[in-house]
Amino acid sequence: MSRKQFIQSQGATCSNWNFSWSFINESKRRIIFGAWDELMKDKMAEIFSEGWQINRKGRKSKGYNQSREHIRLVEEEGYKLLTFPMQYSEHKDGTPKIEGFIPELTKKNLIRIGKSWYAVDGNADVSLQLPEELPTPEKYSEGARFSVTINAYERNPKARAASIAHHGYLCATCGLDFAVIYGALGKGFIHVHHIIPIGKIGAEYKIDPIVDLIPVCPNCHAMIHRAEPPLTVEQLRNQLHEAKKLLQL
Repeated sequence: MSRKQFIQSQGATCSNWNFSWSFINESKRRIIFGAWDELMKDKMAEIFSEGWQINRKGRKSKGYNQSREHIRLVEEEGYKLLTFPMQYSEHKDGTPKIEGFIPELTKKNLIRIGKSWYAVDGNADVSLQLPEELPTPEKYSEGARFSVTINAYERNPKARAASIAHHGYLCATCGLDFAVIYGALGKGFIHVHHIIPIGKIGAEYKIDPIVDLIPVCPNCHAMIHRAEPPLTVEQLRNQLHEAKKLLQL
């Protein structure tokens, strides 16, 4: 069975069978992407990137606009995403070539990281917020690192809830209370920071939400991670204190 025959057997089609790597079944509201084995890591597969608009020959990719529209249909119109594995190879000129494929469809979720879109297994709980942001005295398992454009992790929402239940919604660095500044809109909003960066641990571990997590506002969270290694809450609090003293001079 050829790739075209397989896609047609799923009731899907495309604008150009030679250059397309994504396909659509209008009646069932399905989008099908071929996923290169070379771009698969753990439970994630990169299926589209803004960087693919120009191919290796410096020419505009003939399948780019169609695939970008298919991504939009999944994101905005509720089309279901499915993928099938494709084996990567190259022509003599270095352009991608399909060496083979597996005629099996798998339902996926779509996530965006930077300028790329990934097909993710439905049971993968991937946070797309700040690298150390969580989307609580018990300990909870966290970890399962994925290597992508940035690091994304499986996270346990109970850990966030327990941390906030103990520490509250005030930023531990600057004291900001979103409910005071923004009223009802800001009620219950805060980031939660890993005191020991989860990216430095990698493997699954037992997290103590009171000791290992601390609520911080997005601005302080970003400043903490602007340094490498990340600043401690105390270090950033001291920097804020010194900055305020300079402003008063």
